[in-house]
Amino acid sequence: MPAAALAAIWREAGLPEAALSAIGFSGRDPVLPSSFAVGTAAAASIGAAALAAAALLQSRGGRATNVSVALRDAALEFRSERYLRIDGQAPPSLWDAIAGLYRAADGWVRLHTNFPHHRDGVLKLLACAPERSAVDQALAKWKAGAFDQGATAAGLAVAGLRSFAEWDQSPEGRAVGQEKLVAIERIGEAPAPPLPRARAPLSGVRVLDLTRVIAGPVAGRTLARYGAEVLHVSAPHLPQMPPLVVDTGRGKLSTFLDLRQQMAAETLRGLLGRADVLLQSYRPGALSRLGFGAEDAARIRPGIIYASLSAYGFSGPWAGRRGFDSLVQTASGFNQAEAEAAAEEKPKPLPAQALDHGSGQLLAFGIIAALVRRATEGGSWHVKVSLARTGLWLRSLGRIAEGFRCPDPGAEEIADRLEEVASGFGPLTVVRPAAEFSAIRLPPMRPAMPLGSHPPRFPA
Repeated sequence: MPAAALAAIWREAGLPEAALSAIGFSGRDPVLPSSFAVGTAAAASIGAAALAAAALLQSRGGRATNVSVALRDAALEFRSERYLRIDGQAPPSLWDAIAGLYRAADGWVRLHTNFPHHRDGVLKLLACAPERSAVDQALAKWKAGAFDQGATAAGLAVAGLRSFAEWDQSPEGRAVGQEKLVAIERIGEAPAPPLPRARAPLSGVRVLDLTRVIAGPVAGRTLARYGAEVLHVSAPHLPQMPPLVVDTGRGKLSTFLDLRQQMAAETLRGLLGRADVLLQSYRPGALSRLGFGAEDAARIRPGIIYASLSAYGFSGPWAGRRGFDSLVQTASGFNQAEAEAAAEEKPKPLPAQALDHGSGQLLAFGIIAALVRRATEGGSWHVKVSLARTGLWLRSLGRIAEGFRCPDPGAEEIADRLEEVASGFGPLTVVRPAAEFSAIRLPPMRPAMPLGSHPPRFPA
């Protein structure tokens, strides 16, 4: 089943059919406790990025190689942040004390309050104390739809619970259903640049990574694993989730540029002029207002691969809505479907941030596929992936009978998949990548470093 899922993605991207014979999968779902084929989605998306990297390397005169992915290993990589240890200790929880599911007067709502301004906004709207019991009492007086609308209008990150049928019939659900899983669109003309021989698939490819949280940073980490020079760009004023900075920072340089300042914006324009890829997860239109939208980037750097990540798609009424994996799961039906399959009353999340990790791997795949096409066709390209569309894809992979009988593996059960690496945060225990290559050895990844550790430049 992963092979068929990957083949469909591969053909949609216009990549050579013959390469599909070079990948193999092992294992079968369930590999995590879920009624959805999370292992299949993990293996297919991770395998797609790996196979595209192998194909790009071969086109650069590198050795042909087979790729292998085990479903269990891929599912564990989809939970890399859960297994992270810093100097042998689990990092602080990713979740704010009042984040999560609450029962409203006529349904359920989920709050994402991990960023301080989102948390403060929810407390202001509810006019309650910063305690879970107070939030619970306040939300019990709201109708779920009214709270969802009010909070969204205030720029907050929330979601009301829906079923699959309710999501599919909504204007936003219908819009997402019309979008491609991985859109690869030509947005400008440029000559086809030669790619010199290399030992790593993305050697010499320069990537600007303007992303936060999980999906976008996973895409950047994946590109770094395959040899790209990835420069993560953030700013001191932007809120972060520290354990995710550590987990997804492996392989990257990290610099600060406050794009509200003219000098910093000019520095980024200079970097963009030397980059091959700009990877961004700002809400649609946000970077355009700063002069770094897709069309702007194609003018500044003809031949750029511009990669965009969105929560709820790029068309329809929710295109500009704030969202995270947990919220998209709630809004698009997953939490209700999992609860029904598990015979539980309370909405139930997937056993991994599967929409985040799947979107990150698919975005990395789309970027590499665009690099392959640029090498032969030339042009500037825009790659687009959304969490909500990845959710539809996960649904298309089918349901798993008795999936909840699968045990939920803790760190002690997966010792064979963990490794120790150095970092600027201390020694780390991390999940090893699931994709393995028969004939190439990838270079070691740079250690994760605190944000802003490096100057705003690519290596010479």
